[in-house]
Amino acid sequence: MGRFIPFEKPFSRKWFRSYLLIVLGTFAVAAGYVFFISPHKIVPGGVYGIAIMIHYTLGFPIGVTALFFNIPLTILGIKVLGPRFGVKTVVGFILTSVFVDGLYYLWGNAALVEEDTLLSCIFGGLLIGLGVGLVFKAKASSGGTDLVSMMLGKVTKMPLGQLSMMVDSTIVLASLLVFGDWKIPLYSFIVIFILGKVVDVTLQGISYDKTLFIISDKYEEIRDKIINDLNRGGTFIQGEGMYNGAPKKIIYVVVSRRELAMLEEFISQIDPGAFLSVVDANEILGKGFKSLHEKVTD
Repeated sequence: MGRFIPFEKPFSRKWFRSYLLIVLGTFAVAAGYVFFISPHKIVPGGVYGIAIMIHYTLGFPIGVTALFFNIPLTILGIKVLGPRFGVKTVVGFILTSVFVDGLYYLWGNAALVEEDTLLSCIFGGLLIGLGVGLVFKAKASSGGTDLVSMMLGKVTKMPLGQLSMMVDSTIVLASLLVFGDWKIPLYSFIVIFILGKVVDVTLQGISYDKTLFIISDKYEEIRDKIINDLNRGGTFIQGEGMYNGAPKKIIYVVVSRRELAMLEEFISQIDPGAFLSVVDANEILGKGFKSLHEKVTD
């Protein structure tokens, strides 16, 4: 069985790019906590959620506390995900802790937006999600929940954002016991939701493409329209009508929003009774779109 992460030659362009992403990502994570999340006692799960609770109850520094929890998690991560992953993870969680306590020392415990907790949750979630996504792009982790999510993701193949939300929710509920304020877990869930969505967007990008399944007796005319006018490819899928068992040809194609409008107008003219299923294409890789090779090496 191959390693989870392919080898990167030290000091190569790819190696420098990976560590640049780690530095930028961990700084964004730290900025999100220090400027927006921690001052409002928001607990967005993970070791930093635990560290924030400990900070306000016992006074320990957030970064150092998170570092204490990250060490055993990283040892486990190295065993599950491989030693090359572990090196980047060590760099990631150390940098995050250094940036958190460094910014805390320079900035203090004042929120950037003191009078608006909701706005702080939104921008804190955006910054942390962006940072975690950048670190994930480097095939690394800043430790904590994102590390747990990557280990679970290797087994379950579920989206990392969803896994982070599931793991973090249990920690968020503990904040109610610690602070005795219902607003804290409610605000925390807002942060987790935003964070998870931004992680997925950062990793997969924003796609406006649409996936179409078309069932029509005019499939040949529709095929010609797709190939000749839209300059797209597609696939015929052999189907069977559920009611009468009649053979059906199903057209599978991916198009842009503009092309979708053109194709719908064309189909409405030649076969108003056609059946179309339009699905948002979360990520499209292959000919005519971003290649799988570009995705892997990006």
